[in-house]
Amino acid sequence: MAGPTSNSSPQLSVGTAVIVRAGVAEARSTPGKIVEDYGSTQQVVGADLGRDWAPIRRWAVALDDGRLVFVDDDDLEIAPA
Repeated sequence: MAGPTSNSSPQLSVGTAVIVRAGVAEARSTPGKIVEDYGSTQQVVGADLGRDWAPIRRWAVALDDGRLVFVDDDDLEIAPA
């Protein structure tokens, strides 16, 4: 029997260099670094926001071009070394 699964991404953490692939720079791949993890906030609030706009995203990413974006796991990949 398999062990418990987790929705977290163990390879993604604050300080990880990533490529953002969604919603930025006209859909081009944009490099940056994770600067904050809001996963615990997502778990506490969940879908109980009382609204359907501006959902909480898991990661804050400082892009190399100076912008700050908020994205989820599916929007990121680890940057090549």
